Parts: sequence; structure tokens; C-alpha cells
Amino acid sequence: MQKIVFILLVLPLFVLSQGRVTGTIFEETAKGETLPLTGANVYWHNTSVGVITDIDGGFSIPYKKEYSKLIISYVGFKTDTLTITKPGKITHNLQSTSTLDEVTITAKKEATTKLYLKAENTMVVGSDELLKAACCNLSESFETNPSIDVNFADAVSGTRQIKMLGLTSPYILIATENIPSVRGASQAYGLSFIPGTWVESIQITKGMGSVINGYESIAGQINAELKKPFEDDALFVNIYGASSERFEVNTHLNTRIGDKWSTGLYIHGNSHDKKHDVNNDGFMDMPIYNQINIMNRWQYIDVEKGFATFFNFKYLNDEKQTGELNFDPDTDKLTTNAWGSEINTERAEFSAKFGYVNPELPWQVLGAQFAASNHKQDSYFGLNIYDIEHTSVYSNVNYNSIIGDSRHKVKTGINFTYDKYDELVLEDNYARIDNSVGGYFEYGYDNLEKLNITAGVRVDNHNRLGFFVTPRVHLRYSPWEKSALRASFGRGKRTANIFAENQRMFATGRTIKIDDDGGNIYGLDPEIAWNYGVSFLQGFNLFDKKGDISVDFYRTDFENQIVVDWENPQEVSFYNLEGDSYANSFQTELNYEVFSNFDLRVAYKLYDIKTQYKSAKLERSLTPKHRFFANASYKTKGHGFIKKWKFDTTFNWLGTQRFSSTSSSAEEYQLPAYSPRVATLNAQITKVFSSKFEVYVGGENITNVRQNMPIVGANDPFGSNFDTTFVYGPVFGSMYYAGLRFKLNKFKK
Repeated sequence: MQKIVFILLVLPLFVLSQGRVTGTIFEETAKGETLPLTGANVYWHNTSVGVITDIDGGFSIPYKKEYSKLIISYVGFKTDTLTITKPGKITHNLQSTSTLDEVTITAKKEATTKLYLKAENTMVVGSDELLKAACCNLSESFETNPSIDVNFADAVSGTRQIKMLGLTSPYILIATENIPSVRGASQAYGLSFIPGTWVESIQITKGMGSVINGYESIAGQINAELKKPFEDDALFVNIYGASSERFEVNTHLNTRIGDKWSTGLYIHGNSHDKKHDVNNDGFMDMPIYNQINIMNRWQYIDVEKGFATFFNFKYLNDEKQTGELNFDPDTDKLTTNAWGSEINTERAEFSAKFGYVNPELPWQVLGAQFAASNHKQDSYFGLNIYDIEHTSVYSNVNYNSIIGDSRHKVKTGINFTYDKYDELVLEDNYARIDNSVGGYFEYGYDNLEKLNITAGVRVDNHNRLGFFVTPRVHLRYSPWEKSALRASFGRGKRTANIFAENQRMFATGRTIKIDDDGGNIYGLDPEIAWNYGVSFLQGFNLFDKKGDISVDFYRTDFENQIVVDWENPQEVSFYNLEGDSYANSFQTELNYEVFSNFDLRVAYKLYDIKTQYKSAKLERSLTPKHRFFANASYKTKGHGFIKKWKFDTTFNWLGTQRFSSTSSSAEEYQLPAYSPRVATLNAQITKVFSSKFEVYVGGENITNVRQNMPIVGANDPFGSNFDTTFVYGPVFGSMYYAGLRFKLNKFKK
């Protein structure tokens, strides 16, 4: 404490005594001329201290001893990082990317990076963070991130669902390389269709996000960047095996074709063939399954002419079986011999991206995206049939430029979406075609030293939602060093695919009821919500160790919501909201390097989520009001024959969760009003033998916490009280795993 008081007392004197670094930034033209570069970004690495060069390319920026890396960047130019050891004057020439033979990234690689300089509240989860757990697919990649909640959707399918700001994944725009990917028919299981080893990084944005990717996001945006053939290893192999007898293999093969083309073949396979029934209720605790997932990527880069292109081809086949232990699909399918379920999915995708940077005017960037997919799921749950085929087309053309200098950025574009749905729900067919065309404009004021503003608006015309306007605004202000005070608001609108998004209801004895109000989607209206948020991020150095603390609060107000009403235990009802529905989310988080190579992350989250149901205004079921999270990681430096070790452990504590009402059920099927509290602990140890080979072992839920009897009415699976959706904690208990990663060196550039 005395040290802290001393630091606070001397800090003003220190600040007053700091010097400045001044200088001029030039651009070097193709003819070898040097011209002052107006509007270039000049800032200290890992801080929010930055300035913009003036009309003569000049700048002046505060200097402190702990600042050592000065970054200079400008759209269309190679970003340079200069080592500065004292205040003074410098001159520097930036090279246009059109004159470069290669691009070198010199920024320090961090596991999770919170962006101080963006208007949006965004964090980037890097590959080091993803490797802290044996995250086999995207749905398992958020175990070490407190901003995303992960829980099981039901007690039989093994499907994990995620939440942000207390709202489930349909309210989150989930994209792959900025192309919306987990939506429509893939909403329930799509996160498990993106293998973790394919993911290079994940950007998580709280709040509405940008208007560029569409109007559907409400709680936030998650974008997964995939490995690039140009940058990825020539060969990568990951082999994983678990005590549950789950087995997975991932292989990446990348090669160069000439100077400009690269291609990669990514193969993922997983299998689980063992039937488990730890709680002795006669049902498998997790499904048996087989998945094969293949992607072929083509990447083209022509730096001199400013062209970059990607082509992606993907194919997925996923087969799951679950239900009672004695269920045999060949003899028991759709009979009452035994309760069982099969979910078979086949998906094919093609996507392409095209980018062009004007070599003469490098702030002018033209981009285009195109994606087409066909998703076919054939499934049944006991006697309930649910089949869906979803054909989707997405296209987006985007143009970026500046007004005057790079402080004033503009983005504009148009996009088009087409979705064709064919559904068989029990005995009823539902078919519809949705299409929309929209345009957007986004202005960004980018003064790195103090203020960023991103204000966007889009207009769309949808064949079912009509013509509508979507505004979104984000603001970042830095009142002092290493700080970011943010505010945002915006509007989102979406169609609720009530069957695809709530497939867990088929694994119950409930009847399905839809209150047809004459709307255009299943007789229902579109969902509309406003999201408002404020956050504050403060970085600090304490005892020569870096850390940051953040606080954020977000509120989502629904103008209309498709209420999914589980309050009658014999039915699930869908109807338009009549009254209030809101979600308040508060989170505070601390990250600190306690000592060298030992990082600690702790977070607390509070939810206040209520919806007006027909019976009463109630808090959202199966959503804990309180959550505590802690993650600790340590890695040795490694030297000589002693190679590097990595240790990671994650603790999750969930408060009580409200069960939807079972008061009208027979006494033997009734549940208490709230679940017990749940705490789980995961851990992983990695031994790095060399840059090419490492081995890892770990455990999930190593304290063996289990929810006893998660299936209501398991003794009468074809009765009206049968229900697999009352899941508040782990079903299987502890699980241990081991694996290895092997890679060959990257290509020489």
C-alpha cells in the first residue's frame, strides 16, 4: 500500500517531467521522391497514446521511459515499429505496400488483446489463448473467456450454446472472416462445425457492432479469422483423445504455387463411439457421433498491383445418435420400443473474397464478398421429426476511403442475401424464401490521441420485414493515458427461425403452440431491439507488471421479441411480446501479470434479464444471475535441455438458475424454483519440446461436479412430462484428455 501511495504522490511530478518525441513522416513514391505524409497514425505500442501527422507530416507525441515501441501506420503503407530510447526528433519514410516484396508484422503477440484505440468494445482472442484449452471446435473456444457464457443446450445432444450479454447465439452475429456463417439452419449446431485448429483468432465485439455485416446482430458480434495458407505451417497435425473415448484428428497441408498463389487443405475428423450413463438414468450422457469436415482454401496476393483474393470450399458430414442405451436405429427409429434420436447434417459451402488497394491512392480500398451454402439436416427426436434444408446466398461490396486525411474514414457498400428454407416439423411442412437488399454508410473519426467515433446507418428492403433503417454509433474517448471510455447504441432487427433455433424442444414431451398474429414469419412478427452500452478500460503498471481493469454495462430493450414460453411443463409456446423484455448485463474484469510469465484473469458478471410472459413477468430461465470467473496461466522460459512448460487452469462459478415452472406437473416430475450453485474447474499442462512438437494433457470438470437426473421423466420417455432441457450444469462429470501437435516450418517468404 505504501508503494501505491508513493507512486500516486510522485506520478504528477513524473508526468510533468516527461519529454516528447517530435518528427516528420514521409512517404516514398515509386519514383524515389519523398513527400510529407498527412494523416499517418503515430502511437506507442500497447497504449492509447497516439497522434495524427499534420499537413506537413509533422507530429509531436509525449515520451515516457516505459514507452519503447513507436508504431507508424497508414492505410496502404507498411506499418513500421521504431525502437525509441529517449525523447528527441526523428524523420521516417513509410513505404507503400505497392513497392514491397513482403509484409512483416512486428507487433508483439499476446494471448488476448483488448483494443484501446477502437471505438467498438472489441477484444481479439489469439491462437495462444485458444491453445489454453483443447478447444476442438468453436463452441469450445470460449472456455477461458468471461465475456462469453457456454452451457449445454440439453441433456442428450451434447450441444453447447453460447450467450453474450445474457442473450443466446441467435442474437449474436457469428461470422467467419466477416461473412455471416452461423445462422438459419446452422444456428443450433453450427459452432461445432468450425474446428478449433482452423481458427487463427477470434474478434469479440460487445454491443451492436458495425452496420457493414448486416442488421441482425443485437447482443454483439463474433468473427473467427481462419488460418491463411500464405501464413500457416506447411504441415500441422493435432491428435486428441479423451477418457470418454472421444477421438479427433486435424491436419493442415499448405503449399505455394508460384509467387502469388497459396493453397491449403484442412481436414478435421472426430468420433465418439462409447455409450456412457454415469447417472444411471438409462440415457446416454453424450451422443455417439462421427464428423468429417474438409476445407480447401486458395489465396492470391499481388502486392504490387494491390490485389488479394480468397476462395474457400467446404464440405461437412456430421452424424449424431443419442437416446436410451438400448436404442437401435435399425429397429427402433420412430417407434416406442426405445427413445432415440439421430441428427444427420450435410453441408456444402463456397465463399470468395476480393480486395483491391489503389497503389496510387492507398486509402482507397474496394472489397467484395460472396458466399453460398446448402445445409441439410435430417433428424428425429423420439417420435418428433424435424428436417430442414437451408440454401443461402450472401454478397457484399464495400468501398473504403478517407475525407481529407486518414482521421476521417468512410465505408459504404451494398449487400444482398437470399435464404430458402424447407422444413418438416412433426407432420407439417413450412417453406419460405427470404431475401433482402441493403446499403450502408459508415463514417469514422479516428483521432488516436483522444477520440474515435464510428457512426453508421443502413437501409434495407426485406421481402418479409419491409423497408427499415438501422442506425449504430460507437464512441471512444481517452480521458487520460491507457484508458478508454466507450459508449454505444444501436438497433437490430431479425427474423426468428423458431424451430431451428429451439431444436431442444423436440427432445421433450411438450406440445408446440404458435400464436398466429398474422405476421410474415410463422405468423409472428420480426424481432426488434435496441442495445445501449458503456464501458471503461484502464491499463496500468503495478510493481513493473502490466495489467488492465475493465467495467462495462449493457442494456438490451426489445420492441418486439418472439417469446419462447416454457412456463407450462406440457407445452412450449411462441408468441409476440406483449409488455417489457430486457437484458441488463454488468461485468468487471481484471487482468494482471502477477509475476513473470504468470497471468491472472478474474471477472464477475451480473445479469438482470426479464421478460413479460403470459403468466407473469419473470426472469429468464436457466440463466445465472451471478457468475464468477478466474483463469491463471504460467509458462516457464525454457533453456537448454529443459523445454518450455505451460500451465493453465480455469475456474467457473455459476449462481442459482431459475427453472421454468413445473408446478402443474405430477409431484414426481416437479422441480424446485431454482437450481443449486455450480462450480467447475478445468486445467491443462503443455510441454513444448521444440518449435515443431508439443504434447498436452488436461482435464475438464476435474472436481467431477454433475447434475443428477438432468432428464425429467426419464422413466417415461414418451409421456407428456419427458423433458431434457432442464440442464444447469455438467451432465457427464470429469473428463481427461491428451494430445499432441506437430508442425513443419513455415514457408520461406
